[in-house]
Amino acid sequence: MNPTDRPDGTDHEPLISAEAVAALRSRIGEKMTVGGDPYLTAATYDAARHWADALGDRNPLWRDVDYARAFGYESALAPPTMLYAFSKLAIGYRGGLPGVHSFFGGTNWTWEQPIPHGAAIDVEVTFKDLIEHKSTFAEVSYRQLSDVSYRDENGRVLATAEAWGMRTSRRKAKERDSYRKVEPATYSRSDIAAISELYASEEIMREPRSGASLTVGTEIPEIIRGPYTVTTAIAFEQAWGGLFIRAHGDWYEFISEHPAAAIYNDLGIPEPPEAVHWDGGFARKAGVPQPYDYGPERLSWIGVALTNWMGPLGFLRRLDVQVRRFNLVSDLTTCRGVVTSVADEAEGWVVGLDVSATNQRSEVTAFGTAEVVLRRP
Repeated sequence: MNPTDRPDGTDHEPLISAEAVAALRSRIGEKMTVGGDPYLTAATYDAARHWADALGDRNPLWRDVDYARAFGYESALAPPTMLYAFSKLAIGYRGGLPGVHSFFGGTNWTWEQPIPHGAAIDVEVTFKDLIEHKSTFAEVSYRQLSDVSYRDENGRVLATAEAWGMRTSRRKAKERDSYRKVEPATYSRSDIAAISELYASEEIMREPRSGASLTVGTEIPEIIRGPYTVTTAIAFEQAWGGLFIRAHGDWYEFISEHPAAAIYNDLGIPEPPEAVHWDGGFARKAGVPQPYDYGPERLSWIGVALTNWMGPLGFLRRLDVQVRRFNLVSDLTTCRGVVTSVADEAEGWVVGLDVSATNQRSEVTAFGTAEVVLRRP
């Protein structure tokens, strides 16, 4: 069986039609839902620990209650980007256009307050817009945006986000083959030893950081993540929950209701679109030469660089990041930030930053801006 076909022989890689786009646009403004329970419903200690472990985030603020209480918190906190795990739609609603490939595009986060351990979290997602773009990757793409709000059990807004994904034709992406010249990176034992040293020297600010001496152009300490492997993707899946991670009867019931979610492998077995993150053959069907990371994962790595730097009284208030290139298996990512503004205000020093993620080919794969409040002791 051709793995691009369904059992009935119909093409599994449809082009984006004007009719399908019009039908999807008619749903703008709707509150969106997804079948099944959310992966997480509360910011428990274990959930926060698993999220931090998946990102390589060793900040004690996420797991050491005594450390957190020493800085005035009632409990340890959850990493801010962990909110991704509370709704399968939180990365930007991507229903409609059945059988058309989708991938993460970015999120513009605003946090209203830190997330304490134990908070029960409810998520509401509203389909916001569908914007057509010319694409070097797949000729044409559609940016599918959602507004997302996160509230605790008392109705308080913890955070809001504008999230989006890109919709592209697998067939067009394969025809254009934009990534054909990309070769996987290889590493010597000495390379791996040097990477290990960089991890060992990663800085975490454990005292309140003052903004009094900060100036425009100050660079925060870099962090590395990778080299990326399929195991890395699995670790993130365990923390995030994924979009289509279902097994046995649950999976077959799901694809009986949503047949376009099934992509048949070389053995004739239906797999989810998410298999592009661990299966090279599936990735190539989407026009990418190798499995690749989850976009929210890379954005969250940038979040780690910021929370490492800002100290225990720092508050990550905004993070607006666009993902522009795939982070392929074997890629090594460096996350950076540079101060663009400092304002001494009543709530503390409000610091603006430019942030980015760059691979070993010196390609910027994600970039954006952030705002951190350095609160006074």
